[in-house]
Amino acid sequence: MHRLLARLTGPRADEGMNTAEYAVGTLAAVAFAGILLKVLTSPSVQQALTGVINGALK
Repeated sequence: MHRLLARLTGPRADEGMNTAEYAVGTLAAVAFAGILLKVLTSPSVQQALTGVINGALK
């Protein structure tokens, strides 16, 4: 039982991995958001979206 508690509460070799994984995930999300913003603000996409919305409202 003592060895089990020591394993559960003792220091782990990969303690800093969670922070690194969150950082990579955050950077990927920001990059994706930037690309999506660039695509959605382009004139051709805005025109297509406006056409779809106008068609749905008629």
